Amino acid sequence: MNAQTLKNIEGKILLIRGEKVMLDQNLAELYGVPVKRLNEAVKRNSGRFPGDFMFQLTAEEALRLRSQFATLDNSGRGRYRKYQPYAFTEQGVAMLSSVLKSKKAVHVNIAVMRAFVRLRQMLSENKELAGKLAELEKKIGKHDQEIETIFEALRQMLSSPAEEKKKIGFHAKLSL
Repeated sequence: MNAQTLKNIEGKILLIRGEKVMLDQNLAELYGVPVKRLNEAVKRNSGRFPGDFMFQLTAEEALRLRSQFATLDNSGRGRYRKYQPYAFTEQGVAMLSSVLKSKKAVHVNIAVMRAFVRLRQMLSENKELAGKLAELEKKIGKHDQEIETIFEALRQMLSSPAEEKKKIGFHAKLSL
């Protein structure tokens, strides 16, 4: 799979309940199978998918996703799912390779695993950056009082009108 496909997969990894997951509909699309068939295969092998491998979204979570992506309209009967989507964690996606045994499933699984790894690396790099930023904020925090004093002095200088001083020296009045 190429870099664009990897980016596409990364875009389908969501953060739900504090877990990085992929929804069954996105996985089914990648594997080239109907969502119903993917979920049937999972249910036939339910012992392989404990709660930390996959979970079903609540109605509220599914509604939030729908409104976030604005992909569903409410017109028409039978156009959308009757049941809430399932979310698969990284381990759940890995387990899918043992349930879906086509060559395409193996290739897709490899690409999805690479996307999860890449996402984990990016998050790690962001944590380092966040740590450095927090450290910088602490250093700046020590100087906050001094900076505030400087600003207060500037405000006072700007707010108090300067008194007109008498001019010293000889002033010639020219009349023409």
